[in-house]
Amino acid sequence: MALAIFDLDNTLLAGDSDHRWGEFLCDVGLVEADTFRLKNDAFYADYQSGQLDMTAYLDFVLEPLTGMARSAVRSLQRQFVTECIEPMLLDKAFDLLNEHRIKGDTLLMMTATHAVVAEPVAARLGFEHWLASGVGIQDECYTGKAQGSPCFREGKVSHLAAWRQRHPEAEDPANSWFYSDSHNDLPLLSAVGHPVAVDPDDTLRSHAETNQWPIMSLR
Repeated sequence: MALAIFDLDNTLLAGDSDHRWGEFLCDVGLVEADTFRLKNDAFYADYQSGQLDMTAYLDFVLEPLTGMARSAVRSLQRQFVTECIEPMLLDKAFDLLNEHRIKGDTLLMMTATHAVVAEPVAARLGFEHWLASGVGIQDECYTGKAQGSPCFREGKVSHLAAWRQRHPEAEDPANSWFYSDSHNDLPLLSAVGHPVAVDPDDTLRSHAETNQWPIMSLR
């Protein structure tokens, strides 16, 4: 048995759930669409180029939820999964998850995406364990701010270390798998014994080829 870790966006999904959430906020009228879309697209371009200020992005994307009750947001989450996530699901991703389940591995989803999106998507994919960028909640309402350090780049390494303290039965990273599409995940990919590049961006593909990491496609 092993620990199998999976990135979410553009790895298990045929698209980016975080960016799509921003578009969804425009679609349902929670934000001024034209201005919000421009900023959302700009943040996504920064992510792709490796220049994203994750804290600034989280402040931007969570602000529209300020003061909203968790019960009201749950309705939005259900709508989002139905309308936006279902079309991104990949049969081969489910096959890969099932391969690890059959082996008895522990499955862990790790994503920089904030928990408002990550929680229902993790449930849809069947994960018991998942880690994401935290969101602030006070008196059962969203604060519109991030909570804790983002689960992003080197942050994924520290989030995994904290999770392993809570789950001492989990395998050491040296014996673990990590599947990702993004060069932003190179810190964690470099820390595990079995890094796998999944439909990788150009930077990650080059790094994987140089280091003889497996490259696979779930598309």
